[in-house]
Amino acid sequence: MIDRLVIFGATGDLSARFLLPGLAALRAEGHLGDRFQLVGSDRSDWDDGQFQSWAASQLERHGGGLPTDARKAVVASARFQRADVTDSADVASVVAGDDPLAVYLALPPALFPSAVTALHRAELPAGSRIVLEKPFGEDLDSAVELNRLLAELVPEEAVYRVDHFLAMTTVANVLSARLANRVLEPLWNSTHIAEVEIVWDEDLALEGRAGYYDSAGALKDMVQNHLLQLLCLVAMEPPVSLGERDLRDRKVDVLRSVRPLTDDDVVHRTRRARYAAGRIDDHDVPAYVDEEGVDPGRRTETFAEVELEIDSWRWSGTKFLLRSGKALGADRKEVTVRFRPVPHIPFGHGGEVLPNVLRFGLEPEGLALDLTGMGPHARTFAPFTLTARMDPPDLPPYGRLLLDVLTGDPALSIRGDEAEEAWRVVTPVLSAWERDLVPLQEYPAGSQGPS
Repeated sequence: MIDRLVIFGATGDLSARFLLPGLAALRAEGHLGDRFQLVGSDRSDWDDGQFQSWAASQLERHGGGLPTDARKAVVASARFQRADVTDSADVASVVAGDDPLAVYLALPPALFPSAVTALHRAELPAGSRIVLEKPFGEDLDSAVELNRLLAELVPEEAVYRVDHFLAMTTVANVLSARLANRVLEPLWNSTHIAEVEIVWDEDLALEGRAGYYDSAGALKDMVQNHLLQLLCLVAMEPPVSLGERDLRDRKVDVLRSVRPLTDDDVVHRTRRARYAAGRIDDHDVPAYVDEEGVDPGRRTETFAEVELEIDSWRWSGTKFLLRSGKALGADRKEVTVRFRPVPHIPFGHGGEVLPNVLRFGLEPEGLALDLTGMGPHARTFAPFTLTARMDPPDLPPYGRLLLDVLTGDPALSIRGDEAEEAWRVVTPVLSAWERDLVPLQEYPAGSQGPS
């Protein structure tokens, strides 16, 4: 297990909200020992004490529910070293040493190529690992180039292109529900399933993220990585094992099987929109174009919807709908599996029989199955729902990802060819949207989205 974690961009929002609490959770569960060392680095003119004080305050704010001794241990393990991540001499001074380390690039994606180049020149200790946040590249060409740079730095198995969605408990339950239950796997195909919806709708607006979000938009921020990852887990063939090679091979198969979208497909099977001024709960929300840091000329979408088909024996004829939107009237974060109706109802006219629906709640986590039973009157039907609550995980998603990085398990990270295939899926959409083949609609903040 690696005992030294270097975070470039250590005083940013990612470290404060997720990485520091993730490390404290690992310490609380006994996964980090006294030898562990956290090295924070960025351009701040700080010393160890200032970094430790900042880390303690952020852990109090974002990880206050974690044990005090675990938080104190993470703070005590931390030191700080000022560096420009694009300067190879600076980087070399931060990563110097003989033992392998993990390098976490908690940076804007635009800095990844320069940072990876600097790390290559600095010569990482043998056995080191590198972690990159999404999005991986800005388009297919940049993803291919970044993969080339990484291949010169470390072996593919030492590259962790992380997506915290894959570490969520319910995402794992998608696989276990399919593969560990005989009642579901025989039905998991187009003969029985008409449509799968993968939705991440949230009532949060921009929340000060214009610096990143306005250059990405909903399609790149959510659909290209998070939602396509969920699509892979829903649609993949059963792997031989959950080892990194078997699992990731089957995920790539799904992306390669997605039917390429023509311009006409994009026009009829995608939607894009951005929120206008409105009201969410008890507060007013300005229009997206009026948010601080937004460039209206970019025509960035805050709502993206894409309908895909998979050309495979299992899924021919099933529709897959991926959607994500901001500043909506209600949160809806789930994978919804809609089964086809039964072919015949032998009870006569007893009312409407709705198709079965299986829902995997992502946030909050849970499971629900809509069924039809007999109503209070003879030969009448009534819907009912079976629900299950998931036990809380022992680790938060970023704790799980950090543990995989430190112990060397890349199964939940995204392989290089998988990242490129995901860009191939959305490239026709990006191209058609850039040419305005699909109108950019508007919807009031607090509404259900574009009509």
